[in-house]
Amino acid sequence: MSALLNYIWAGLIIISIICAVVTGRVPQLSAAVMSGASGAVELIIAMTGMMCAWTGLMKIADEGGITRILSKLLRPVMRRLFPDCEEESPAIKAICMNITANFLGLGNAATPMGIAAMKELAKRNPTQTADNSMAMFVVINAASIQLIPTFMGTLRAKYGSPAPFDILPAVWLTSVCALVVGITVAKLLEGRSSG
Repeated sequence: MSALLNYIWAGLIIISIICAVVTGRVPQLSAAVMSGASGAVELIIAMTGMMCAWTGLMKIADEGGITRILSKLLRPVMRRLFPDCEEESPAIKAICMNITANFLGLGNAATPMGIAAMKELAKRNPTQTADNSMAMFVVINAASIQLIPTFMGTLRAKYGSPAPFDILPAVWLTSVCALVVGITVAKLLEGRSSG
């Protein structure tokens, strides 16, 4: 799959160069490449600062016991969504951390916790295929509720939005709808064999 994407990107680059040469717009292409590269570096620096700040806050929250409190608050929900997992298992803790990071709109900070959760879930799965808990976690992670869409707000502020978080109602509505539909479908399909 990644090889196919590499061919697609290479093809797009070659086609754009050919079009620029044929239409006599090589200077505009060069200017676009340089401004795009400069903009990408500026965006990465802005996003890195935001991610460092929020990842640090998440670490402080974990060390301060907030994740344990969130785990207790989420325990009734976790018990229903992940009935195969023990309440105090490392998998449940990692899932709660992942949900918390996604809740705060920190998709990049949630990724390591999501990987840790999937590894913990895989330890209790003797097969090479995903079990119900693993599938449910993927659904919850992909269709997570975002209370504060930090990444999107930072992007909007970077590009001059006067109210970068005025998208909150739309984000909340779509997040809740996606999560409800995802969990419902995952629960309906639990126990069905792939064969």
